[in-house]
Amino acid sequence: MPTYDYRCPKGHQFEVFHGIKDRTRQKCPVCGARARKVPAGGAGLIFKGTGFYITDYRSKDYKDKAKADKSSETKSSSGDSGASGGSKKGREKP
Repeated sequence: MPTYDYRCPKGHQFEVFHGIKDRTRQKCPVCGARARKVPAGGAGLIFKGTGFYITDYRSKDYKDKAKADKSSETKSSSGDSGASGGSKKGREKP
């Protein structure tokens, strides 16, 4: 059963938990006035776990190749640090 939001003419808001087909008029618990149903804002949508991203469906072969590429990139980037220093030498001002 869903929860519905109601508001009375005096501005009081409250929630009622009842069935979809229940047509009984709701009364405000504070002042007793007849309340009207307030349109709901919708439910929040939360993605938890696997299966929500395109990469979750990649093949095992693809994932293995991506791991190999990442490990080779980190090895090559650690050896490049000395090579970049020499290129600035020609641009230095006297």
